[in-house]
Formats: sequence, structure tokens, C-alpha cells
Amino acid sequence: MMNRAFNRRKEKPIMHNPEALVRHHVAYSAKFLGITEVDQPKGTDVVRVAVRKLKFQRHIKKSEGQKLPKVELQISIYGVKILDPKTKEIQHNCQLHRMSFCADDKTDKRIFTYICTEPETKRHLCYVFDSEKCAEEITVAIGQAFDLAYKKFLESGGKDVETRKQIGNLQKRIQDLEMENSKLKKQLQDLEDQLISTQSSPAGSIPVSSTDVFDMVPFTPTSSMTRISNSNGTSLLPPLPPKDRAIDLFGAVPFDPFICGIADFTPDIQSKLDEMQEGFKMGLTLEGAILSLDQVDSRC
Repeated sequence: MMNRAFNRRKEKPIMHNPEALVRHHVAYSAKFLGITEVDQPKGTDVVRVAVRKLKFQRHIKKSEGQKLPKVELQISIYGVKILDPKTKEIQHNCQLHRMSFCADDKTDKRIFTYICTEPETKRHLCYVFDSEKCAEEITVAIGQAFDLAYKKFLESGGKDVETRKQIGNLQKRIQDLEMENSKLKKQLQDLEDQLISTQSSPAGSIPVSSTDVFDMVPFTPTSSMTRISNSNGTSLLPPLPPKDRAIDLFGAVPFDPFICGIADFTPDIQSKLDEMQEGFKMGLTLEGAILSLDQVDSRC
């Protein structure tokens, strides 16, 4: 069994309508202090060091006349997107199962941070924001989205990834067998063409007959589409032609982990499901912590 989705606060948090997080997103405006690598996926001390580091860099940039970039945060069950507020261009996209820790500053109500693991390098990256006194609300929104995503993952079949893996392996085997079947059909067609060519040779050669040398009716491409009577007088229907396979063998639609059912599971998404299972199993820790340790540190 997986762990609970996130560690809840003792006080009652400000919660969003679940429908907004599942079908759409909630948006917040913030200033982006930046990203820095940390050595652990969780921990108050870990993010405290990261926040102080990025705040110090901010003081230097401010003294040089540089302003903090403004961003828009879009939070949903699919992750936390960081966008340019004017162009809506996505700058960063952190999926929830890769997020392990989220905290807001109890002394500086504007500051909040979260840790997300980079999928390619497995590095733990700490993101820090100034959110105009709504840091706690944003932190709770991320936790709520994580909780909903975790439940949707279980409902979609993520609870039994091993079974889905076996289904994927069987589907891959079917693909291999169909490819092999196609090759055998091609070989059979070539042999039939040779036989028909021999029977159609000029006089003096093998006479043309309605049967082959084994007294069997020669195979034709349309023969499989006709109705054939067997010994007990019943008719066998020909096999149905294959459906359009423009997407893949089983008509799978683009992967969505929250609506993925047994029938549309394919082997190429197994690694994604495994990663999501591990991420949700680790869980997301929410904390309200003291991240600013002195007066200078609390001014951004």
C-alpha cells in the first residue's frame, strides 16, 4: 500500500474546489527567486539553506538594479506550471509525483518553496518564490492537488502496476505474433503465385486444373473472405479485417495516467507508471517552517 498523499497541517487549511484542480487549474501570481540544487528530497534544513542562498543572490541583483521576474503559477493534478504572465509561455513544469517537499515561511509570509526531482538527472531542485503574502495558501493548494492526483492514480489502476505490466507484455507478444503472421502470409502468397504461374504455362507443360498437385483448390487472396461450409453443414464467417491502426495496434490515445484503463495500456508507458508509483509512494511533505533566520534575510 502507498503512503498517504501528503502530511496535513494541524490548522484548517484554505481548500480549493477539487473540480478546479482536476479539470482545470488554480492560478497565482508570484515573483521567482530562482532554482538551486539540494542534496536531499526532503527536509526543513535543506530548503532553509536553499532559501537563504537564493535570497542572498537576490540582494546582490537588487543592488545592481535588477528586478525579480514575475511568473504565473498554475496548479492542477497534472503538476505545477511556471509561466510567463504575459506570453503564457511555460518556463518550468513540475509534475506532482516528482515533488517531495513543500514549505512556506512562517516569519516571512511571502516566501514558499518546493523540491522537485529532475527525471533525467535525478537531481533534487529547490524552487523558491515570493508570493505577496499568500505563500501558505499556495502550499496548501499544491498539497491538495497532490492528494487528488494520488487518488486519481489509484482509481485509474496504478494500484496494480504489476498486473498492468503483465498485460503490456502480453500485448507486446500479440504484436510480435501479428508481425510473424504477416510474414508467413507473404511467404504463402509467393508460393501460391508460383503455383498459379506454373499451371498457366503453355501447352505441353503441366495441364491447367481446378486443383493443385495435391488435389486441393488453389489459394486465392479472396478465398479467406468467402463463406466455407464445414463437414457438419454450418458456415464459418471469415475473419474481420483489421481496424485502422494510425495510432497504434490497439488504438491507444495519448497517455494520461489519470484516465488510463486496462484496455489502452501499452508497454511504452510502463516506465512512466513505475515512476509515478514510486513518487506517490514517497509522498509530499507540507510544512510551515521558519526559513528566514534574521532581519536582513527577511527582506527581499
